[in-house]
Amino acid sequence: MSFTLVVMAAGLGSRFGGPKQLAVVGADGEAFLDFAIVDALAAGMEKVVLIVRSDIEDDLRRRVSRQHPDLDVAFVLQDTHGPRRAKPWGTAHAVLTAAPEVPDRFCVVNADDYYGQSTFAALVAAAADLPDDRALLAGFRLGQTLPESGDVSRGICGVDGTELVSLVETHGIGRRGDGSITSTDPVGVLNDDTVASMNCWVFAPSLFGHLELGFDRFLAEHGHEEKAEFLLPTVVDGLRRAGTYTIGIVPTDEPWVGVTNPGDLEIARRRIATVRA
Repeated sequence: MSFTLVVMAAGLGSRFGGPKQLAVVGADGEAFLDFAIVDALAAGMEKVVLIVRSDIEDDLRRRVSRQHPDLDVAFVLQDTHGPRRAKPWGTAHAVLTAAPEVPDRFCVVNADDYYGQSTFAALVAAAADLPDDRALLAGFRLGQTLPESGDVSRGICGVDGTELVSLVETHGIGRRGDGSITSTDPVGVLNDDTVASMNCWVFAPSLFGHLELGFDRFLAEHGHEEKAEFLLPTVVDGLRRAGTYTIGIVPTDEPWVGVTNPGDLEIARRRIATVRA
């Protein structure tokens, strides 16, 4: 069986002020997606699919050919699938557009997050006999995913052994002056070992049928809303709650690195230099 890396690189980067997927964070000119590609291929994945927007396709093609000159990457234009609008339709729609390029099992990641070498290796090992009705989610330690300052949103996972039993999108998460971690929506106290999702999944191709049906329903109910998004975590957790899927948590101790605002870039570069040393 083959194994494909699918990188979602069509985001607008509104708060960052431009396409985060092109931001240079590595000492040799790497963007976050370059590290994902290198680490996924080293872990045993064979194919790479980049989901992009038409207006940044040329820039991303030049980046990939420069950083990975011997790699044949498939490009998918998210904005050419479905009704046209300025804002992309969301992460679940992005994955749906990649279906023609994905022959078997696949791993989905964001283009503007750093996941770490051992995360991909653990996912590949766990997916060796992945059935059609099961997905895998990389489970990060929340304390490893917090920025040096400011608050973030995370998918907070409820876990029973190695099984996902709840997934709550939680906002306003930050480390306070006394070292505690709290959130504002829903209000709560969390700890460093709380399992957090960073949108790093593994699926069988059976997911695409669920996404196609779900997107049709989404358009019927929300297609007139300019900012509504068809989101991958919402869809997959809905399949879990319906009993259609089980979701296994694959734990990782890798530190997350990412950027939200322009001021985060220098911090990210310092952290990348440390974790890639």
